[in-house]
Amino acid sequence: MKNNLKVERAIRNITQEELAVKIGVTRQAINSIELNKYVPSTVLALKFSLYFGKTVNELFTLEESD
Repeated sequence: MKNNLKVERAIRNITQEELAVKIGVTRQAINSIELNKYVPSTVLALKFSLYFGKTVNELFTLEESD
């Protein structure tokens, strides 16, 4: 699964740490998600969606290998 979190953070000019605080996770969790090393839970994906004002499908996309 791919994601656009890094792009969305850049648009808003916020750090991984700032996003982590807003979402309620660690900076390391944000880093792992952005690097596609960790797939977020449904609840976490919905929190990102609310924060960025985007649908989950706009933030996360499946790859053929998924």
